[in-house]
Amino acid sequence: MIGNKTHGDLAEIGMAEFINQFMYDYKSIHVGKDLFRAKEHEEDIVIINEINKAEFPLSLKAYGDGPLQLSTDRHQKMFPFLEKQGKNIMDKKKIKKIFKSKEFSDFNSINVMPLIYNEGKKRCNIMIFDHKKASIKTCRIIYIGGKQKFDVKSKRVISGKGRAHPIFMFVDKNSNYICEIRYGGASANALQRGLWTHTKNAISYFDSLTNGWIDYSHNHTLVKLFSLALNSSEQGHQFANKILQKDIDRLKTL
Repeated sequence: MIGNKTHGDLAEIGMAEFINQFMYDYKSIHVGKDLFRAKEHEEDIVIINEINKAEFPLSLKAYGDGPLQLSTDRHQKMFPFLEKQGKNIMDKKKIKKIFKSKEFSDFNSINVMPLIYNEGKKRCNIMIFDHKKASIKTCRIIYIGGKQKFDVKSKRVISGKGRAHPIFMFVDKNSNYICEIRYGGASANALQRGLWTHTKNAISYFDSLTNGWIDYSHNHTLVKLFSLALNSSEQGHQFANKILQKDIDRLKTL
């Protein structure tokens, strides 16, 4: 890895190129942030099956082990909708209707592939949130106001500190955390709105594509390559691209 602060577009174009180079019958397009903001889905890349032409939008994220945003809920539908349903929703039929509502369409179409990292231990994990399991296991949806928190032992909302804006928390039959919808009003920033979960507190609702944690180290050779590329000409880039493509072709034969 180069370092967790430089993932961004590099990770997105790298993943798109990986699909184009190594996944037969598939191609990928890097959508880019400007196009992404005008689109219906929250994708960073689009994967296309070249046989049946089916398109699969995918959002790539890199987060530390902990809170993880699954959707920005950019149209601010989910939180206002839940406010109309009540502050302590426990009726199973009502919960089922909530998940099937048009306001929760984003919840049922999550296409997020997050790289979760632990920088201190230098390890990472590609973890996929199981939204179907989450909707089935949800037994209670609780409103938690600002300066409040949910106490698992007493199963009640109590006074707390730290949170400025309210949330709706989703828990299972044992009051274990699943996910939350954060307030999305005018005064909320990007981290205070949308659909969130937690890679530690909701670990049973994740599937690992890497079969658990994998160790990594900083690739200083790659860092040197980028530093040279940033200070060389387009002619040099074209020459380097040919060398790198030959190496990729070699890897395909292994």
